[in-house]
Amino acid sequence: MTGRAVVVGVTGISGGNVAQRLLADGWDVAGICRRPDALDARIAPLVADLLDADAVADAVRGSAPTHVFFTTWSRCATEAENCDVNGRMLQNLLDAVSPEGTVQHVALVTGLKHYLGPFEAYAKVQPDTPFSEEQERLPYENFYYVQEDVLFAAAERDGFSWSVHRPHTLIGWALGNAMNMGVTLAVYAAICRETGRTFRYPGSQQQWEAVTDVTDARLLADHLVWAATTTAAANQALNIVNGDVFRWRRLWPRLAAALDVEPAAFDGQPAPLEEQMADAAEVWPEIVRRHGLRDIPVGTLASWWHTDADLGRTIETFTEMGKSRRLGFTGVRDTESSFTDLFARLRAERIVP
Repeated sequence: MTGRAVVVGVTGISGGNVAQRLLADGWDVAGICRRPDALDARIAPLVADLLDADAVADAVRGSAPTHVFFTTWSRCATEAENCDVNGRMLQNLLDAVSPEGTVQHVALVTGLKHYLGPFEAYAKVQPDTPFSEEQERLPYENFYYVQEDVLFAAAERDGFSWSVHRPHTLIGWALGNAMNMGVTLAVYAAICRETGRTFRYPGSQQQWEAVTDVTDARLLADHLVWAATTTAAANQALNIVNGDVFRWRRLWPRLAAALDVEPAAFDGQPAPLEEQMADAAEVWPEIVRRHGLRDIPVGTLASWWHTDADLGRTIETFTEMGKSRRLGFTGVRDTESSFTDLFARLRAERIVP
């Protein structure tokens, strides 16, 4: 099955990967974004600020999408603001496509903060692992819950089916993404190698030892397209992770080897990247010059804060995939390959040396 897709957040890690998957399958793809400069020429740009309802309506008018993939979010200072801003972004988009009368399915990407809580109350309540879609919402404000409620109400109003997708930490190709651990670790390793520092695990003892998992952005794209085109997956909230589990104490030295950098022995104490990389903005331009890399600011490539948040958890975090399996999704990814494939592309594209 193919259709006409509108991908919201088409320049991000989730949206960019699903757009490429849709194009490969023969879909017509339009992408909503604010800066279409580097957009794939096959994607029709729909330029709008999602907080401007009139601009969104103007942008989508006549696009007649059959499917909408909402893959973006905006980070605010408080969760109350997150709820307001991210709820309005989705509401504006769904209101804008409603008059088109063509939408059959809307897919919403959220994440594991559904189970862990927002940044303000992060992991204050430890849900049982592995995380299951049947677990109840936590008793905290959470913009994921607001977005779900907006989606459910619009589906009832307009008669489309929906799916909610909850990935763990995303690993995959994207530049300028605020939550990209894979690129962050590659940049961190390059700085360590070029400055003679050791590659220190930045997180907590608990995460070092615990079972965990991640989500390959290409697998998320497969999951999004599968759910949008599979009757059995309609109107379902679904976890999506690679399907394997690992411990950082075993994966970290393997990633170090792939990045050609010496790993430090973990001493049990966190070493946050925001502290380790305080001089990155000064160091990076010389690395770019020396190796002839693309001149992209290190702050655009690396999200120290988000990788610190992921690896600094003091609780166990991994996810159950049984629901998607029972509904027919069979996709899996090898986690080490998720990282090493990305590292290889970053080198090939002259992002890291």
